[in-house]
Amino acid sequence: MNLKGQTAIISGGLGDIGRAIALELAADGANVSLGDVLPPDQAGGFLEQLRGYDVSAMYTQMDIRDASAVASWIHETASEAGLGIPSLIISNAGIVTRASFLDITNEQWDNEFAVNVGGALSMCRSAAQLLIQNGLPGKIVLVGSWAAHRPNKAIPAYCASKAALRMLGQVMAMELAGHGITVGEVAPGAVNAGLSAKNLQAMTPEQIEAKIPVGTWIRPEEVAWQVAHLCDPRNANMTGSVVVMDGGLSLTSKWT
Repeated sequence: MNLKGQTAIISGGLGDIGRAIALELAADGANVSLGDVLPPDQAGGFLEQLRGYDVSAMYTQMDIRDASAVASWIHETASEAGLGIPSLIISNAGIVTRASFLDITNEQWDNEFAVNVGGALSMCRSAAQLLIQNGLPGKIVLVGSWAAHRPNKAIPAYCASKAALRMLGQVMAMELAGHGITVGEVAPGAVNAGLSAKNLQAMTPEQIEAKIPVGTWIRPEEVAWQVAHLCDPRNANMTGSVVVMDGGLSLTSKWT
């Protein structure tokens, strides 16, 4: 795949999945702009790793819940030498609250939606507006979850927010298709990294694998491959689609 000359922006860029996506897209020739809440000193070595692919890379510390900060990040990326207007928009930032419906607080619920849905809205809207203003095509990829279509009583806010994110993606796909901007979602199951690993830490790897029909966790690199597939310029007619990669979990009733 050749993404040379394109620029990708990735929210949650210093997380396990965000880093894997950044490496995959950089390896395919894309310049990369990362956004995350972590301090800049945690990005330095990784930026140098990305630049090893002969691409430009930058990092911005920002809170995805802050719409003005998100817009500033996108416009800074567009004006940065070696980067330019981002045409690959990867909405990856997310949080999960492990609290049942009866226990979760309104503040926890609102915060999860602010990150998982509101942050994606701000990021995708600002980036799409910039593309449209400049008459450029683009690709938006949402990192969702199989939890959008399978309830889990331990993480109700996550399930509901990912379901909302999925519908947001489909609405965006309808509105942006005429502007040459496609929208897709990658929906992983149990990933052996990031939020998924933290959420499942009460279970052993063997217990988790026993519930998955294919018998293995998903690696972050596998998620990155699917994101890259949706970014492939040859993939022109796939929009509003969801790539479910859950190892067959959706086919069973083993998960609660």
